[in-house]
Amino acid sequence: MTDLSAKLRVSEIFHSLQGESTRAGLPTVFVRLTGCPLRCTWCDTDYAFSGGETMTLGDVLIEVARHGARQVCVTGGEPLAQKACLPLLAALCDAGYSVSLETSGALDVSAVDPRVSRIMDLKAPASGETDKNLWDNLARLNAHDEIKVVLAGEADYEWAKSVLAARRLDEICPVLLSPVAGRLDPKQLAEWVLRDRLPVRMQLQLHKIIWGSERGR
Repeated sequence: MTDLSAKLRVSEIFHSLQGESTRAGLPTVFVRLTGCPLRCTWCDTDYAFSGGETMTLGDVLIEVARHGARQVCVTGGEPLAQKACLPLLAALCDAGYSVSLETSGALDVSAVDPRVSRIMDLKAPASGETDKNLWDNLARLNAHDEIKVVLAGEADYEWAKSVLAARRLDEICPVLLSPVAGRLDPKQLAEWVLRDRLPVRMQLQLHKIIWGSERGR
């Protein structure tokens, strides 16, 4: 049984529409944990690198329940950087939520509760963190999970295309390509995907289209 007295550092908990992944558009409670060992050049949640509030797992569950949504997304920062993230994920699943985890791909995902959908990044060159990709994670994913690659330009796109082919990513799980807002024109990315007939899903950040850069959305 999960120890609900275990503590986490939480940056924010809020109710919004899921902006990314195959769950885009679904009303979701986001639990953003504090801290991240990576420093991607295009990061838009650097406020979560530090600060936040210490909460028990029980407190987090109470706050999540207050919003009344079925979907819960645990994100960061890098949520797996906190040991108590794993029991939090299990506790959310035990409570009956449909749970997803947004993770950088730099930390081992094998211990994540199998009921959780792991949305795992692969860091393209312009992120500045390509060397942090933990490639062994690919063997730990299944059809219930998703791979996301954020692209800042054509070089990133070509890198993603080569990795997609060499490692047959689309045979593992859905693959999502996202343009960095303000650095890669979504229309250009769409044209490349169609030209090359890639077996991927292109996505835009729905929450930014609706609310812009407003925090907590």
